[in-house]
Amino acid sequence: MTDTMNVPAALSTEDLSRLLGLLEGADTVELKLTVPDGGHRSAVARLGMDPLDANLRQVFFFDTKDLLLNRHGVIVRARRAQGGKEDSVVKLRPVVPHELPARLRKLPDFGVEVDAMPGGFVCSARLRAMLRTGKVREAMLGERQVRTLFTKQQRAFLAEHAPEGVGIEDLAVLGPINVLKLKFAPRDYGRRLVAELWLYPDGSRILELSTKCAPSEMFEVAAKTKVFLSERGVDLTGEQQTKTKSALEFFSRELSGA
Repeated sequence: MTDTMNVPAALSTEDLSRLLGLLEGADTVELKLTVPDGGHRSAVARLGMDPLDANLRQVFFFDTKDLLLNRHGVIVRARRAQGGKEDSVVKLRPVVPHELPARLRKLPDFGVEVDAMPGGFVCSARLRAMLRTGKVREAMLGERQVRTLFTKQQRAFLAEHAPEGVGIEDLAVLGPINVLKLKFAPRDYGRRLVAELWLYPDGSRILELSTKCAPSEMFEVAAKTKVFLSERGVDLTGEQQTKTKSALEFFSRELSGA
């Protein structure tokens, strides 16, 4: 398992068949596009984004120094946002929806989502918990244990899928990554877009555009979004990057002294 997506030039018949099977069991779909570095400013202007409407967030990941969880398809994170909203998530990917236990699917904070970007897709399952304002910062300052950011159900989900011998007490803090998140509704699009600008400590950036839809709407929304962005000069052919993978690798190198 890995958190990276297979991004071939185009989907094969086999990949398309697999995607259709995943959509049948998914709760939502998120369509994503990474905008090449050189196109950030033009994308902001042509899509009518107002940076002053963006919400500032901090994202913290938890993994071993050599990213053992990530190599087993497990992602553990906590987030805090301007305005007081905080949450924690334990995510597993890739997954096959019909193979997930019914007891998990029944949990109100459990969800299955297909992430799709040009030429590739991955299905993930996540168990989320909302947190009291200030709790993440307290844990990062050492005023409380990191395990208190995660519910008993989340810890059990992690234990079920983590490598043997790796518990939440064994994880290092990887972060934070500062993120600017903007939700907006471009003119003539008729849907909401989300722009996330991930600001890495070394000065590098990833700008991602995304929109969510029901699985049954995926192909229609994908076609509409492609046309809309193309007409506004947004480059759809750039190399696609995963925000999480980039963040984990950056902080893993930092912890290793590389």
